[in-house]
Amino acid sequence: MLDHCSISHKGGIVLWSRSFTPEASHIASSAASPVNSLIREALIESRTTGEKYEKDGYAVKWTFVNDLELIFVVAYQRILQLTYVDELLAAMKALFVKLFQPLLATFVASLHAGSDGKSAAGVVTSLNFASAFEGWDKYFDALLKKLEDKAAQERKSRLRGPIQAQPVTESPPLSDDQSTEPSQSEDTAQDERQIARNVQALKARLRGRGGRRGGRPIMRSFDSGSGRDSVNNSDSEAAPKRKAAKKAGRKWGDEAPTEADMDSLDYSTEKPDVNGLSSSKDLQSLLDVTSMGSRNKDGLYEVKDWEFDVHKTVSAALKTAEVELTSTDSGSLGTLGSLFSRLTGSKTLTEQDLKPVLDAMKQHLMKKNVAKEIADKVCEGVGESLIGKKVGGFQTTNSAVRMALSTSITRILTPKSSTDLLLSIRTKLSSPLTSTQQRVPYTMTFVGVNGVGKSTNLSKVCFWLIQNGLRVLIAACDTFRSGAVEQLRVHVRNLSVLGVDGAADSKGRVELFERGYGKDAAGIAKEAITFGRDNDFDVVLIDTAGRMQDNEPLMRALAKLVTVNNPDKIIFVGEALVGNEAVDQLKKFDRALRDFSSGSGSGKERGIDGVLVTKWDTVDDKVGAALSMTYVTGQPILFVGCGQTYTDLRQLRVSNVVQAILSD
Repeated sequence: MLDHCSISHKGGIVLWSRSFTPEASHIASSAASPVNSLIREALIESRTTGEKYEKDGYAVKWTFVNDLELIFVVAYQRILQLTYVDELLAAMKALFVKLFQPLLATFVASLHAGSDGKSAAGVVTSLNFASAFEGWDKYFDALLKKLEDKAAQERKSRLRGPIQAQPVTESPPLSDDQSTEPSQSEDTAQDERQIARNVQALKARLRGRGGRRGGRPIMRSFDSGSGRDSVNNSDSEAAPKRKAAKKAGRKWGDEAPTEADMDSLDYSTEKPDVNGLSSSKDLQSLLDVTSMGSRNKDGLYEVKDWEFDVHKTVSAALKTAEVELTSTDSGSLGTLGSLFSRLTGSKTLTEQDLKPVLDAMKQHLMKKNVAKEIADKVCEGVGESLIGKKVGGFQTTNSAVRMALSTSITRILTPKSSTDLLLSIRTKLSSPLTSTQQRVPYTMTFVGVNGVGKSTNLSKVCFWLIQNGLRVLIAACDTFRSGAVEQLRVHVRNLSVLGVDGAADSKGRVELFERGYGKDAAGIAKEAITFGRDNDFDVVLIDTAGRMQDNEPLMRALAKLVTVNNPDKIIFVGEALVGNEAVDQLKKFDRALRDFSSGSGSGKERGIDGVLVTKWDTVDDKVGAALSMTYVTGQPILFVGCGQTYTDLRQLRVSNVVQAILSD
């Protein structure tokens, strides 16, 4: 049976609702109820589309009436298989609109009109919904009873379906005639004899392997024509076995290598030149001056914004479609514009009208590297917002569909939490302490799969923090990958040389905390945070080993590190080159962290807090990975990496990403 049913306006006004059980009353009243979660994620954040939403053991289905801005919602226990819910929603929508069309039109117009000076609250107060929709309960009860009875009858008919008896055919009586027994043909007998000879030949070959007859090697061959194997004794066909050559050691000449020779081959430590300066080949190779950020009026160093190179796209388009771009009469806006041209004419949009356009729109999003699952849901959301809308000519239709897609993408990409890391760091560092408390550094943990660039982009974030006057401690918690500690040591050496605004560091603004390989990563991170607290570091950046999202033991170890140290930010590092894989990686990392951290005994669930996307400079306008990653967890993209130097870090602006995704 149903648990809850409601009819409401998109503005949040409930026109009618009913809870069928006392336990289900919280479904509509609680702030964390499935219905409220549906409204928040499906309507406000556009993170859930389709026909079904599941939350806290309940299944919620819904449908829209876009021209009247109504939402019909039905909730029931997920374990139940109610086959009539879709039919109930469709019948409710048709019957309710038919009965109360004039009243609903007046109600919606009153909400949008401002000429009479009434606010939305005033309109709601002036209407008595109990009397306005009087008689609806009777219609609803009759409709529900009819559908429940129909479903019960169908269930009974399935259970009591006629069992058709299979016709029984009598087998013919057995014959005493011996001639009817199966007989072996001559070919079959010959094949069996050949197989037997082959087996014997193989056994003899295995016994005689390495043996000799008469001082000569025994060689057997099988004659396919006669079915016989023959023995061939030969003196010349056996080649002597070659001995494996030993690895030759490096020759240093007549004398053994000196200490100076060994020191010249050691690149793991910094060597001063004759002037006492760093022996780095060129500091400019570590920095890209053109990509350096700037300081704002408060003196804070800000990384540059990533900007979509629209001129590059236009230039490419001019070479292939100069006539279309210079024409002012066609009204075409590229590929998407050609899709919208099918919807010309003044009419009310239907699902059939939008289906080919939405299918082509989904293909466009997938070409932009948006994951297929996300592209499906975005297009479903756009379709639901347009069905029932009235449009005019081509330009009106074009702008309506394009605006709906832009609004949907913007809503998904807009951060739901602050992306100002500096503000979060300074807030924690400046929080008041008691006389017995000690200031704890701000901690960030970088997680992700193998080879995405966690260590490299951690060093870019470290450079950004150093430029803002913060002392940073890097914790080398990748105790598995060979060279991981040495890589971070090189980064720390380079960052120390660069210092702030190119001045060499003399105050130890960045240091490395490492305990070698094969140790417990959670224990090293804990020691690093304690070391940072005792030595007045502002930020601790924790580098972790790469791991695949399906490796449960490694994901449990990562959850242990998170649970033991409780970092302020857990940053997922992912590639911009992947499409569907980005969704799978981020979803499973977030789910594993939440499951394993909550089940560790602490009771506190931790998931991904932000995303850093690497290799952004390799995708041009195919920036769909940003949309896919943000859609999965709802967490913001803090930075994107777009190069090999420490200044190649960018911030994303939603408008630039939307422009790139909609570009043709």
